[in-house]
Amino acid sequence: MRFVTMLHFNSLRLQVLLSYLAGMILSVILLVLAAVWVLHDNTLARMDLADAAAGISDDIRYDDNGMPVGFAAKVEDVTWLFESVPRETAYRILDEAGNVVLQSGTGESIWPEGKASPRPVRGLFDFEHNGLTMHGATEPIIHNGKIWHLQLTASTRFMELMHRHIALPLVGAGVALFSVVLLLAFGLCAYITLRYTLRPLKEISRSASTISPYSLDIRLPVKGVPTELIPLVNSFNQALERLEQGYRVQQEFLATAAHELKTPLALIRAQLELMPETEPRNWLLHDVSYMSRQVQQLLLLAEASERQNYKFIRVNVPQQVAEAVAYLQRMADAALVQLNLELHASDVISQADKGALFTLLKNLLENAIQHAPESSTVSVDVFSDNITVRDHGPGIEDAQLPKLFDRFWRGAHKRDTGAGLGLTICREIALAHGWVLSAHKMQPGLMLRLQLQTTNGVPVHNV
Repeated sequence: MRFVTMLHFNSLRLQVLLSYLAGMILSVILLVLAAVWVLHDNTLARMDLADAAAGISDDIRYDDNGMPVGFAAKVEDVTWLFESVPRETAYRILDEAGNVVLQSGTGESIWPEGKASPRPVRGLFDFEHNGLTMHGATEPIIHNGKIWHLQLTASTRFMELMHRHIALPLVGAGVALFSVVLLLAFGLCAYITLRYTLRPLKEISRSASTISPYSLDIRLPVKGVPTELIPLVNSFNQALERLEQGYRVQQEFLATAAHELKTPLALIRAQLELMPETEPRNWLLHDVSYMSRQVQQLLLLAEASERQNYKFIRVNVPQQVAEAVAYLQRMADAALVQLNLELHASDVISQADKGALFTLLKNLLENAIQHAPESSTVSVDVFSDNITVRDHGPGIEDAQLPKLFDRFWRGAHKRDTGAGLGLTICREIALAHGWVLSAHKMQPGLMLRLQLQTTNGVPVHNV
């Protein structure tokens, strides 16, 4: 379970999505904190008052003598507030000497008089009125060479009402709506971006999964890969080139060595056959035959491991099985074993290398005959999607089943002195065709099944 958790956490897509989500959440939190601080800070409210004074100072209307007489129509929706809430808000315009030339209807009852009156200097100021703290702002105005001073004032409780009970809920609703939109926008953008960005990685993964000893020439595609991953892909392709070269050298050495051994063994055998028949001579002939068989199987293994050695054509599989059974009938008769062929399907056509398929079937039958007791039967069944070969011998232990296709592994009950490469060759041929060769313990004996290529359980008839 811990491994599964770490695997999910190591997902690049998940980590990027989490980073997007964390960034969005942090942005929302900072936005909320900033909004709360703004709406609960009286200093900022006073700055809003100063901004309001600066904003409407340019919209003062003057008479022909240059005296302030009111405001332009576009700010009337602001000045009505001073008339509707006379005890909480007020405005007035002062001349350069500080005399009032224009004020709201109840301004006289709010503004302090005498020395307590705020001086007409740009900035913020506070004063007390009927037990209320009033906040004010002064904005100087120059018109026709004269200097005027616009002053606005509002009580603390009025400003708190406007900010906390009106502005704060509206800001909260706005932040919530913004968060939802941000989540959807970020999530959608992140999903689309990751889907597009990681698509080349899926193509790379698909290409890598097809690489095998039979397709070492395949290289990972670089087109469309993110720039940061191109060095990794190039390094992997270079490693594949070195691996292919080493594999080719190994196969060439194996084939060359086996081929070079055939001639000396043939000469030794010919010389032994000319010698008088004695027991040492017969033992030497037996050893030479054993070595010749090993060399031949090594050559077959080297050829079966090279995909370019195969020539695929349309092959009638049941016909090939019948030919292999007929070819090994003499071997079965010598071993006092009966071959029983059952064709459950007679029209199975597949793309295969005819010679390689014959070698595969021959090795399977040889292995079964060599392990079958005398007077027993080796059953060969051909179905629409698989071929089975079963003997009725002692079989093998469950622990030995995985070793059955290993190179140079031989069963304990085998009659001949083979090299243990027959089933290995069969597996290589099956893999080259995309087939699956498997072993199954029976009571009694052992069954080898060659599963032909299928798609969704339906046999593929390559016509």
